[in-house]
Order: sequence, then structure tokens, then C-alpha cells
Amino acid sequence: MRRTIIANSNCYHGYSVYDALNGIAEAGFRNVELTCTRGWTEHIVPSMPFSELLRIKDALFDLSLSVPAVSGHSNLMDPERLSDFRDNIRLAAFFGASVIVSSVGEAHIADKEKLGDKGVAENIKTLLPLLEDLGMMLVLETHGEHGTATRLRAITDMVASERVKICYDTANAIFYGDVNGTEDLENAIDSIGYLHVKDKAGERTEWNFPALGDGYVDFPSIFRVLDKHSNPSMLSVEIEFTKEGAKNIEEVNEAMKKSARYLQSQGFEL
Repeated sequence: MRRTIIANSNCYHGYSVYDALNGIAEAGFRNVELTCTRGWTEHIVPSMPFSELLRIKDALFDLSLSVPAVSGHSNLMDPERLSDFRDNIRLAAFFGASVIVSSVGEAHIADKEKLGDKGVAENIKTLLPLLEDLGMMLVLETHGEHGTATRLRAITDMVASERVKICYDTANAIFYGDVNGTEDLENAIDSIGYLHVKDKAGERTEWNFPALGDGYVDFPSIFRVLDKHSNPSMLSVEIEFTKEGAKNIEEVNEAMKKSARYLQSQGFEL
């Protein structure tokens, strides 16, 4: 099945959005997931001057890059963060995205609020009119306490909207969810709407997410599950290296190129 292949700008954590866009384009990708993650990678944020947002749009145009998705993590358990997330949704629409990604809790800063699945589902339902109006889909990433697709499906089933699905992060499912293989993906396949294609190396709880093909995630099996169920989800490449991060931008650029070559070896077109 032909799929949209995307490079996540979070691969360039610690570097500018322009470094990210140039490296992604040089690696041969034509689509980018821009990162708007508070306290972590803020390549785009709603508080940016409009002139800077336009400058980023111009850079995308000059590099022939499209933005199918934005990573806009907010704590969806916290009513006070929902207004921030609405701004992230609007910002994603400004860049032409049809998908916005969020974890249930904060991605990289401490949660101020905790809430059960029912409460999370009710919070998400308040976002549906905006998602409908902008023609967008929210995908909940396997992350933290919600590290498996099976766990997240309990929430998406309660929301019961085609506008809300799961973002299956292939490495987070191992790191946070302690599941390794395709069973978790297959159990929730009807709720899967997007994938972060991320490799895993080292011990299960070791922060080690290298270039695609350098770890032990069984990507061919994952792709077969998607094809078997005719699931058309887009694939977004994410590389997070180790806790120390990449040595330099050259290492990030090379990891992007290596990941592009890996996907091409699996029959995908960038």
C-alpha cells in the first residue's frame, strides 16, 4: 500500500526549525511533522510573531516540503491546558496539517493534573467541534502511563469519533508499554490513525532511539499488520538518539539519510 512518509522535526531536538527543514529535505523527505511540544522541542509555537510563522512557511515552500501533521503535545487531563491545545490545533491548520498528535499527559514536563479515562474522553469531546470545523484528526500517542494501543483504545472508544484515533509509536510501546511485537498494534488496528516509526536499542527502559534499522523493532511485521488490515496510516520517522543526544547536527543529518534509505529498502517512496 502506498503511504505518506513523513520526517518528524523532533529528530532535530536542540536545533532550529530551519536546521530541521534543511536536513529533512536533504535526506529526500517531502513531508514534515512540525514539533510544537512545550518545554521540549518548540519549532513552532502559537506565541511566535506572525512574521516568523510566515518565514517558516516560506522555508517550507522553498524546500518543497508539506506539513501533513503537527506534534502538539499538551496535557489533555488538565482543563487549563485545553485552551493551549486548541491554539496548537489552529496553528497546525495554519500550516496545512490534517493531523495533530498529542499524548494524554504532558510529553516532557510534569503533569499538573491526573484524570481517569472517562474524564480524558470528556475533555477530548470538547475539542471535536474545532477538529470538525478545521477538518483535522487528533491522534493520541502511546506515551507514559498510556504506553500501549490497547490502553489508549479505552479512551478512543469512549470518544467514539473518527476525528480521534491512536498514534502508535513503535518504540514508546516498548519503552513505556513493555510490549514488543505486533499483537498490541493488531488488537487496536481499527483505532490506529497514525504511526511514529521509531527504532529502539539497548535495554527496554534505556533512552536509546537510533536511526531506523539500527535497533530491534520489527518494522516489516508492523508494516504487514497495517497492510493486512488495509490501514492507510501515515508513517512519521522519529529519531531521539540517547539521553546525551546527537553529537552534532551532522550526526542527525546522517541518521535522517540512513532512515530514509531504510524505508526505501522496505519499498516505500519518500
